[in-house]
Amino acid sequence: MNNHDIDYKIEGQEMQFVEIELDSSETVIAEAGSFMMMEDGITMETIFGDGAEQGGVMGKLFSAGKRMLTGESLFMTAFTNEGGGKRHVSFASPYPGKIIPLDLSLCSGRMICQKDAFLCAAKGVSVGIAFQKRLGAGFFGGEGFIMQKLEGDGMAFVHAGGMVKELTLAPGETLKVDTGCLVAMTRDVDYDITFVRGIKTALFGGEGLFFASLRGPGKVLVQSLPFSRLASRVFSAMPGNPAGRSKDEGSLGGGIWNLFNGD
Repeated sequence: MNNHDIDYKIEGQEMQFVEIELDSSETVIAEAGSFMMMEDGITMETIFGDGAEQGGVMGKLFSAGKRMLTGESLFMTAFTNEGGGKRHVSFASPYPGKIIPLDLSLCSGRMICQKDAFLCAAKGVSVGIAFQKRLGAGFFGGEGFIMQKLEGDGMAFVHAGGMVKELTLAPGETLKVDTGCLVAMTRDVDYDITFVRGIKTALFGGEGLFFASLRGPGKVLVQSLPFSRLASRVFSAMPGNPAGRSKDEGSLGGGIWNLFNGD
């Protein structure tokens, strides 16, 4: 194993956190703001990039630059057990949903995730970027041209909204999902964007103009409540917003109706 071999336990139902068990000298890296609690004997240190071996200063600068492209901070936090025996540190999900453990050694060493999904990982896991090769996926895929790429042979943890469904696609099998509901996929899954057929569906369906088309072989993780959808519902319930606006989210026709209705 090139990555640190960590043990873990996921607690909770709707608002989960993951408890990482560290042996002496073991380290886990995490996104800024995800820390919940830790036991005595664990030290925390801000690191440049993701802490993976990058080959000198230029390698670290390149790693940090990649994180900027995904909208993340230049820095991450490393938690190391510098005492004797086992120590525990916990990280919390930022909104209601599930924390998903990914053993990268069982995923061909790589997973492609939505760019805000990463929570924490064993030291040595590389958090990089994956560019969308197709123009349509880049412009209309909900995640732009850039998604997160997790590489290594250790444990990584991502979070998603609502419930999470894991699906295994056979070679040539296709799955169509809402662009915001895609959480992660293995490296062999072919990802593209498909236009919604039918003018009435596109204008008034309320489901947006595009959906993601995923073709196997490979594994796909789908979430039931994307954060953008949750935020839209909260915003529509704020004082001053007419009730029912959220029902036409993503619909071009709904947007036209709001325009003429004075919204």
